[in-house]
Amino acid sequence: MALTAKNIRAMAEASLPEGELFIVDVAVSDSTARPKVTVLADGEQGITIDQCATLSRRISKKIEEAFGEELSYTIEVSSPGVDFPLTQPQQFKRHTGRSLKVKLQDGTEKTGKLEEVTDTGLNLAEEVKQKGKKVTYVPVQIPFGDIVKANVVISFK
Repeated sequence: MALTAKNIRAMAEASLPEGELFIVDVAVSDSTARPKVTVLADGEQGITIDQCATLSRRISKKIEEAFGEELSYTIEVSSPGVDFPLTQPQQFKRHTGRSLKVKLQDGTEKTGKLEEVTDTGLNLAEEVKQKGKKVTYVPVQIPFGDIVKANVVISFK
């Protein structure tokens, strides 16, 4: 058995505190000498440094149990940064009320305020800009399956 993103994800999910956090992404570098394990976790209220440290220790213990103490690796547990795309429905819920830029399967992009997250997708108030006119907002429903990439739009106003 090798260190893979799939088996590390299973270990990470088994290490989560009940209902508080969720795994966003797991990556394992290709380095055979000393692979780097990166786990991105989040929660509806965000994730604290202490929660990252606890999760890191729990995952490390599971890696040690599965692979032995001799395995050399580094582990990094953190929250996904502001520039990391939203991938989980739970992440979208946390950003209700904020502006999102959503790229769809058909290649189009929609930008607008996230109004609501449903079981099947997003309700977005899409910004529609017309030359010489004031910006208007049109309600749009976007199924999760149509989303290729979604990012929070950072505003410095």
